[in-house]
Amino acid sequence: MSLMKRISLIFRSKANKALDRAEDPRETLDYSYQRQLDLLSKVRRGVADVATSRKRVELQVNQLEQQSAKLSDQAQKAISMGREDLAREALTRKSGLTSQIADLKAQHAQLQGEEEKLTLAQQRLQAKVESFRTRKETIKATYTAAEAQTRINEAMSGIGEEMGDVGMAIQRAEDKTAQMQARAGAIDELIASGALEDVSSTNSGDDIARELDSMSSQADVEAELARLKAGSQPQAIEPAEDGGDILKAEPEANTTEGGASA
Repeated sequence: MSLMKRISLIFRSKANKALDRAEDPRETLDYSYQRQLDLLSKVRRGVADVATSRKRVELQVNQLEQQSAKLSDQAQKAISMGREDLAREALTRKSGLTSQIADLKAQHAQLQGEEEKLTLAQQRLQAKVESFRTRKETIKATYTAAEAQTRINEAMSGIGEEMGDVGMAIQRAEDKTAQMQARAGAIDELIASGALEDVSSTNSGDDIARELDSMSSQADVEAELARLKAGSQPQAIEPAEDGGDILKAEPEANTTEGGASA
């Protein structure tokens, strides 16, 4: 196969595939039905035209027959008046009219036959068009139902293009949500462990919290000091090497040799 034939084949196959995707059977059926209606309308106009011609010929025949009868009467009167020449002239004209009437009647019969044929064709075509219309509506309804069912099945199974995009969007949203939740949990753990400072508590409320903590600490110190005082001996104060005072327990008094205290 030559290169040009292959290119032509590929082009036709792709074009056919694209047309198949773009084609809507319902639109095609409606277009075919409209074409049949146009054809039926043309047949009806043809029947009307033939009927009009037939009627015109009938009128001409009637007129000529009336003229022929009138000429017969004139010939009869001419004979009664002894004018044979006038009678002969009238009969000559009648003879010419008779020939025309015969031709018109033959034409009338032909037109009448054509009219009958076209009328029969019109009736058959009309029946065919009505049958096609019924079948068309049935096919359209079936196709619409099948299309709706397909879309429903695709939506439920998630295999449709639109539903696939929606599913991907939901997946991305869930991934981002999980990422944000993990980040928030990690930050909470860092704040709880003291690795990060809670900047939301650095306002005026922090001063109150620190003051309360300080008061609680002082109260704990005072309570511990009172406990120590209640359970210990008096202590003497000696100067410390660094110049400060420290508490030192007072030594017990030396006992005498007799064991009495000083």
